[in-house]
Amino acid sequence: MRRLPVYFLIDTSGSMYGEPIQALNNALSGMINTLRADAQALDSLWISMITFDREVNEIVPLTELPSFQLPEIICPQSGPTHTGQALEMLYQKVQLDVMKGNANQKGDWKPLMFLFTDGKPSDLQLYREMLPKIKSLNFGAIVCCAAGHLANDSLLKELTPDVVHLDTADSATLKQFFKWVSETIEQGNKSQGTGESVTLPPPPSEITLII
Repeated sequence: MRRLPVYFLIDTSGSMYGEPIQALNNALSGMINTLRADAQALDSLWISMITFDREVNEIVPLTELPSFQLPEIICPQSGPTHTGQALEMLYQKVQLDVMKGNANQKGDWKPLMFLFTDGKPSDLQLYREMLPKIKSLNFGAIVCCAAGHLANDSLLKELTPDVVHLDTADSATLKQFFKWVSETIEQGNKSQGTGESVTLPPPPSEITLII
């Protein structure tokens, strides 16, 4: 079975401390449960999660959905947002993880990437250095989510045209966002093999698409 690798980059910098990180954990758990109810996702979906604050950690290496265990995500009370370092780790992981096709076997489907942040990169120079490298990896879709008034939409637009904005990172809004993410992943599953990029489903009212 060909795999659909999905990578999550999750901002765990100090501004996420407290209620936002609790809401994020609950929303991610709901998303995983929704995906597990999809037979096609159970067959093909592999998920990786990378968190970034002052440190960058692969908290779950690329793992098939039936075996996926969501750890509790925690964050420091303060500290920078090393988005560039997170993209650097993602670049290394995708090159190692994603199987290329050859004469004897078909490779993985185009990977998907979701980046969630409530701030802007503290390592802006590295962030911008990584942009062409990430784009060279031929993702099926890159979706960035900017949550709250401190998140910078324009910097995320340098990475992908698909940027959504949440006014808050509260429980109800994050739940809606990750429900929409699960629909996007399911859409990605269905469009594999057509050679086309993933078409994003229409977002719920809590989510603003940044044009």
